[in-house]
Amino acid sequence: MKQQSIERVRLWDGHRDLGVVTLAWRGDEILEVRAEPEGTAHDDELSIIPGLVDTHVHLDGHAGDEPPGWHSNWSLVTPPEELVFHIAANAQKAMRAGVTTLRELGGDERQLAVSRVFEQGIQVGPRLVVHCQVGMTAGHGDLFIPPQYPHRRPVADSPDECRKLVRTWARKGAHGIKIHVSGGVLSQGDKVGWRNQTVDEIRTTIDEAHALGMPVAAHSHSQPTAKLALEEGVDSIEHGTGLDAELWPVAVERNLPVAPTLLINDRLADGTIPVGDEAREKAVAVVAERDANFGGAADAGVRFVLGTDANGVMVQFGEQLDETRRMRDVFSWSDERTLIAATSDAAAAVGLGERVGTLAPGFGADFVLLRGRPWQRIEDLRADAIVAVVSRGRVVRGEIPIAAPVLAAGDSAGQTPASPVSAAEHVAAPQ
Repeated sequence: MKQQSIERVRLWDGHRDLGVVTLAWRGDEILEVRAEPEGTAHDDELSIIPGLVDTHVHLDGHAGDEPPGWHSNWSLVTPPEELVFHIAANAQKAMRAGVTTLRELGGDERQLAVSRVFEQGIQVGPRLVVHCQVGMTAGHGDLFIPPQYPHRRPVADSPDECRKLVRTWARKGAHGIKIHVSGGVLSQGDKVGWRNQTVDEIRTTIDEAHALGMPVAAHSHSQPTAKLALEEGVDSIEHGTGLDAELWPVAVERNLPVAPTLLINDRLADGTIPVGDEAREKAVAVVAERDANFGGAADAGVRFVLGTDANGVMVQFGEQLDETRRMRDVFSWSDERTLIAATSDAAAAVGLGERVGTLAPGFGADFVLLRGRPWQRIEDLRADAIVAVVSRGRVVRGEIPIAAPVLAAGDSAGQTPASPVSAAEHVAAPQ
């Protein structure tokens, strides 16, 4: 496995601008980030940032160019052997857009299988963290499936059932657990304000997950359920609509990550995504409450991280870049603070802060080469600015340009630079 490098390029490491450096890596490990002398000639248009981390996705949607609508029965009639290809394809779409780490928050055996295949290098793919659900009959997670349909995901309706389901997911290799403490927008016949599960059920689920070393992410769209989730010790809040001034100090003290999922709710509320009246009315109410709370929450220091709820239909895999720009505007953050929330801080939120989200020796080789400086101007974080994406040390999009050699006095000018490394070359040949 040969060492590779990008010479004389501006680099933002997930925390700060390091100036012009040479970045060297071998396989999936960064070997060196070497500062170049001030005044070193370089391409001033290009820069490197870490691959983005989306802390909240759902990968089991149709991966084709024209997916069926959210209300389609496609996922119910498609066999799991076929669905895994769509899960992998959606993850790879995100990866090629510069999102090199994903956290699936509605996983089961299928997403876990894809995660292992990527991790083992059998297929080229991003890092995939999978949380599996523990929810109740007629809860948010259960109401996406028509009542009469017999093939349903497992549910848990007592503390003992919750404990057993957590253990079942642990046996299957889950990385974490997802719970619903409120109802949701798209679940049919549901109400956003509905409490999901009893306090004892929630407490038992969290206790067992933590006992088995698994973090717990909590879906919440109301103030009482967000308060309950905080009191019971969840590890992240998803959506966080009801995080009001009473809860900001608690969230800040615990440094709890919150995935705001802005674009999907904006689109549901304004009609960009065609849904039924029930879902749209719920989305309008959610966005109104969110907008009343989020500005103050950000000012108070609540830890918002990139989390989109991307599913390939309502938010595409690749629109994480748009979500990041939207975060800057909603939270009135600096461009650099915004990019931290989408890279190093999001990596820490999914338990991978010592491996990804930062470009430094010993970290994984996940990064994006692009035109512009998004830590100074977040508008530069867009698809058409990406020159290349490297995931796990492989070029998965575009090509890495090879810098011409810097000639010292008296050197011959006839040296031939190496050829650029392309995505096709890297993906075709395992390292």
